[in-house]
Order: sequence, then structure tokens, then C-alpha cells
Amino acid sequence: MIRIIIYGANGKMGQVLSKVIACEKDMKIVAGIDRSPNKEKNPYPVYKDFKECKEEADVIIDFSHVSNLEKVLKYSLEKRLALIIATTGLSDEDYSEIKQASKNIPVLCSSNMSLGINALKKALKEISPTLDGFDIEIIEKHHNKKLDAPSGTAYLLANAINESLDNSKNYTFGRKGIDAKRQSNEIGIHAIRGGTIPGEHTVIFAGLDEIIEIKHTALTKNVFANGAVKATRFITKAQPGLYGMNDIF
Repeated sequence: MIRIIIYGANGKMGQVLSKVIACEKDMKIVAGIDRSPNKEKNPYPVYKDFKECKEEADVIIDFSHVSNLEKVLKYSLEKRLALIIATTGLSDEDYSEIKQASKNIPVLCSSNMSLGINALKKALKEISPTLDGFDIEIIEKHHNKKLDAPSGTAYLLANAINESLDNSKNYTFGRKGIDAKRQSNEIGIHAIRGGTIPGEHTVIFAGLDEIIEIKHTALTKNVFANGAVKATRFITKAQPGLYGMNDIF
């Protein structure tokens, strides 16, 4: 039985994840951590801080906020727990701290846990080098309560494309003004916020007289929870190191 602690248990993703894990016979949520521990009724205890948690666990799944990263890494290292980091908005310094922690514990870090998005990422690495001379644009859409923009997934996809092109592209975030002509060495990234959109990402390759569009749409947040379940099974058997979603395929 895989014993799980959810950080951000009472958030929207934490609650979706709780329902999905409840249907898995080989997994059990033993505790949750949340800044509002009494906000929801859960079949497991929820604490405000790790220091209150006495339950034994195998893995922490963090769907909270980047501001909690230091606490999550510290507790995971102290208890030698596998860790899944599913938060967005991570800085270069944050990634350095995650990489350092992964020398001692297995860490899977991904700004998007969707299996479809990670399959798309893999496909983009394959096709981007073949489309020489095509202009590349990324449009991402999310609900009106999302804090960061562009989304972590937009960066995930842009970085996958750029890596396959020897990091030859610069990122342009939106365009405005009377002299906003597109440059050939850029990837345009645009963010749309509205309503309750769970997540939609479109990658456009625009060439001479032809256009290729590849789109992924998350219809519910369950897609992220389902991916987290697969990631949990992988990371609890992994050796110390830093992993991504592509490693579970």
C-alpha cells in the first residue's frame, strides 16, 4: 500500500486528487497539509503544518503553491520521502534547490501532470526540427482565478520546442504597439484568462501557405490527478534522482 501525504489537500486540485486516489486499491492518503485545515471534510487528518503530522508515509504530492517549496523539500529530506512537485511558477533558484534535494530522494517535478500534455511535449520535440522556417506561436487558456501567466505548461511546451532547436529561439509574451512585427527567431506565447477553463494549449506552426495546429484541452482537472496517480506509482519505486513525466512512459 502506497501511503500518501497531499500538500494543498483542501485546494481544488487537492480535493480532485483525493477523490481519484480513493478509487485506487494500492494507495491510501494518510494525511493532508493545508493552510486552511478545516475548510473541507476529509476521510484523513489535515494539518496546517508538517510539524503536526505524525503519520508515516511513502510519498508527498505537492499541489499547493511555489511559496511552500522550501517546507516541502525540508520535510521530504528529513523523512526520506519520495516527492512529486506539481506546482507552477518555479524559478531557476527553485529548480536548483529541487535538483540538490534529488541527490538524496527521488523527486518527480512537472508543471503539468496530464499524460496528454506530456505526450504532446514529446511529439513537439520530434516535429519542430523538421519545420524549418515555420513561425511558432503558443496560446494558453485558463480559468479566471489562475495566478501565474503564462502558464507553467506553456513554458513546458516552449522549452521542449526550443531545446529541439538548439535553444535558438527567444520568447515574446504578447504583442502590442505600431511596430510589433514578428521576428523569425522567436516563439510567441499568449495567455487568455476567463470563466472556468481547466486548461487549453494550442501550438501553431505557421509556414508559407500552410499551417499546423496542435491542441490539447483538459476537460476536467481529473486529467492532472490521473497523471499524478501514475507518477506516484513510478516515483515510489525510483532511486534518488530528478525525474519528469516522460520518465514514466
